[in-house]
Amino acid sequence: MTQDGQPIEIESVAFHEVAEALRRTRPFAETAPVLMRGVDRVDLVKAKAGAVLVRSDEPWRYYWLVLSGEIHAERPEPDGSRTLAGCAKEGDGFGEAPFLIGKSQSPFVIVAAQDSVLVRFSAQDFWEMMACCPAARQVVLADMAKRFQSYQVEALHREKLVSLGTLAAGLMHELHNPGSAAKRAASQLRQNLLRLQQLSLRFSDQPKTQEQLDCIRVLLERTLGECRCSAMSSLEQADAEEAMVEWLASASVENAYQIAPALVDIGFSREELACARQAFDVESFSGALNWLEALVSSVSLVCAIEESIARVSDLVMAVKKFAYDDRTPGKEVDVHDSLQSTLTILGHKLRIKRIAVEKRFAASPSVIRTKGSALSQVWTNLIDNAVDASPEEGKIEVETWSEPGWLAVCIADRGAGIPPEVLPHIFEAFYTTKPQGHGTGLGLEIVHRIVTQKFGGTIDVESEPGSTRFIVRLPVDGAAPTAS
Repeated sequence: MTQDGQPIEIESVAFHEVAEALRRTRPFAETAPVLMRGVDRVDLVKAKAGAVLVRSDEPWRYYWLVLSGEIHAERPEPDGSRTLAGCAKEGDGFGEAPFLIGKSQSPFVIVAAQDSVLVRFSAQDFWEMMACCPAARQVVLADMAKRFQSYQVEALHREKLVSLGTLAAGLMHELHNPGSAAKRAASQLRQNLLRLQQLSLRFSDQPKTQEQLDCIRVLLERTLGECRCSAMSSLEQADAEEAMVEWLASASVENAYQIAPALVDIGFSREELACARQAFDVESFSGALNWLEALVSSVSLVCAIEESIARVSDLVMAVKKFAYDDRTPGKEVDVHDSLQSTLTILGHKLRIKRIAVEKRFAASPSVIRTKGSALSQVWTNLIDNAVDASPEEGKIEVETWSEPGWLAVCIADRGAGIPPEVLPHIFEAFYTTKPQGHGTGLGLEIVHRIVTQKFGGTIDVESEPGSTRFIVRLPVDGAAPTAS
């Protein structure tokens, strides 16, 4: 037979024919294969380099011992590539983990890295070996422990990278918008300042009366006083701009349609501009209003740059608050600040699905005294999961309240809910219902460990179709965390 174009020879042989070869493998180095009296025949497998012995998600049926060559376990990635997860060389065994932890399928692709010869035992023969050969059983269990530990370390690392990737993507997205806005405003401001200089030179050619100077001073102070007026609805703004255009046009002001929106946006009314209409003749009034609009536009652009930089500063502050609780033990943590910082950083994911966030921060006080750390990681995992579970244009609720000695936080979504058969397992390590490559099964396990062991708190979940609520309770008085 062939696998991926590479030949594999499988031959059923009597166990005693490979017994001597098995003595060169680690499980049988200190035990006599003859002890396996219940095993009559095994499979002798010869695989060329590149041959696939077991495919991902294929049922797992055998325990393997490598007589010669080298075998790789490769993890399929979402992009179609495969990552090396482990290897077995001459004398090594592999495949015990699925039997010992009750997994029925392989998460890896098992590939011959070199021309290899292997012996494979059926599940029944594997359990016979475990029962009758103590030395072999000890090696198999040691391999299992070492392999599980390595996989756990790697999975934790992958989970951290996933969280880091989520935060990095959010930050890049959030920083891009104010950065682009500031760049556009600066470019427009350069052009506007040139136009303002030309209008100023033309406007200053003629001498001004005291009345005109007083009016200009008032308009200048009004322009430089604030960035924009109170927010108006789209209809209100359109009506105000239309009325301003009609008033300017009636006064023969040049560029009335271009001037009106800028004047309305910063809050000018016709009554405030009446002094200029009274103090200047028709031609001078048009020049004065065009000069004023150029100044107003420049001020608005400066305000846009200021707001963009403030937005960047807010994001930097959010990241600082997000990371602060990992720095020093024995500190006060404002839970409301921690939640708000996480929502800020994950804002891009909320906007992509147009998810509304309803915050009800009722806990008082909102500060807890603790030696725990990584609280922001709890909110990141829970809110990120809520976003994934929510439908388009859904809603997430973040609520806090106080209980005697405790501060409670509830994060709820209105998704499909968690199936009853899944609910008891959600805090177990490596348990996931997500497709291969889309989750490590450690997110909620890490959340549970941080809440219970680092903060001495509790976490509960309530779920039904259309509603899932994770309720975290943290001790306010800084009770010592349970030893991890």
